[in-house]
Amino acid sequence: MTAQPRPSVRQRWLIPVLVVVISLTVGIGLLARELYRRPDAVPAEPVVSDSPTSVAPEEQPGSPAVEVTPDVVAHPQYQSVRQVLQGYFDSINDRDYPKWTSVVSRERQKTKTATEWKKDYQSTRDGSILVYRVEPGAPGTLRVLVAFTSTQDVDDAPVYLPESCIRWRLVLPLRLESGSWRVDTTDGGTNPEHERCS
Repeated sequence: MTAQPRPSVRQRWLIPVLVVVISLTVGIGLLARELYRRPDAVPAEPVVSDSPTSVAPEEQPGSPAVEVTPDVVAHPQYQSVRQVLQGYFDSINDRDYPKWTSVVSRERQKTKTATEWKKDYQSTRDGSILVYRVEPGAPGTLRVLVAFTSTQDVDDAPVYLPESCIRWRLVLPLRLESGSWRVDTTDGGTNPEHERCS
């Protein structure tokens, strides 16, 4: 009669086998995940510039894409700020009042009816847009220094600068509303810099 192996001897070889099987299973699973994983979406490269792009007079106002300085790219809110400003300028260029209301604060929406807004921007085209700086304001707000060029019929230009092409430099306030940044109303003391295009 042969002696049966004791349970402790059987467990000695079972544990290493289980470790090898589990390790192989995990390794194969990780390899399969790498092989079949969908490639990550490549984020769009930001258009980075140190100064506004020079545009020939007949090509004014220039590109409608919002460009940023290297300092702005380093800001933690860069993507959100760029996105809301792109929507803001696109709404003006496309004469899209509903889109404009989706990127401005509730307070700013109250400043213009659809009819007033469309009349104010009926011939406006904005381009050569460059965000220079993003700074914190009061809690839940940001201040964005932006320069851009606008073209418009002279009749639609500001009364204090009746020109068909104007270069602007101003601070746009942003407010956090319902989890999104929105272009807010400017305070009465904000005076934008402006000059006739050369």
